[in-house]
Amino acid sequence: MSERAYLRDGTAIYQRSFAIIRAEADLSSFSAEEADIAVRMIHACGQVEVAQHIVFGGDVVAAARRALAAGAPIFCDAEMVAHGVTRARLPAKNDVVCTLNDPRTPALAAKNATTRSAAALDLWRDRLGGAVVAIGNAPTAMFRLLDMLDAGAPKPAAILGIPVGFVGAAESKAALAADPRGVPFIIVRGRMGGSAITAAAINALARAGL
Repeated sequence: MSERAYLRDGTAIYQRSFAIIRAEADLSSFSAEEADIAVRMIHACGQVEVAQHIVFGGDVVAAARRALAAGAPIFCDAEMVAHGVTRARLPAKNDVVCTLNDPRTPALAAKNATTRSAAALDLWRDRLGGAVVAIGNAPTAMFRLLDMLDAGAPKPAAILGIPVGFVGAAESKAALAADPRGVPFIIVRGRMGGSAITAAAINALARAGL
């Protein structure tokens, strides 16, 4: 039986994929650095149409990269986001933190009558200032972050607000974009989002290039 012909070199596959994305996606509204981030996000979800829904607020690429280079932690709302971060790409051996399964979280959720995803953010407060926040799963976590900032919590350096879902996802991202509380951000408007695309954005921010 003849061997099936297909591209086998990993680097070549990435390069070809990114070239296809750049040929098919409308990246005209982005700066060169923003386009690099968008390409990796599109690559993670396989849909060039997502480009029209990605919004970069403030000088988020520079802000996030400065924070990461300075050793800022990355706070994630879901273990899938945290596990998607490529540690080798991080510039300063940054901590990648998800407190969803912290033993204190269920009690906080019960006390506040909210989800564990939202309650877990209360455990970030002491290190939130100057951090990079990546929310890729839970709209309730996005809403909770905004409430915390409104109540005077320290401001992170950048917010990746990319929760996915049919209940609250679009609304939570719209709320961030409407009033980012002075924090640079990335969102994907509407219901689209998720752990893979969020982790891809972190990895792209951590180091430019493939």
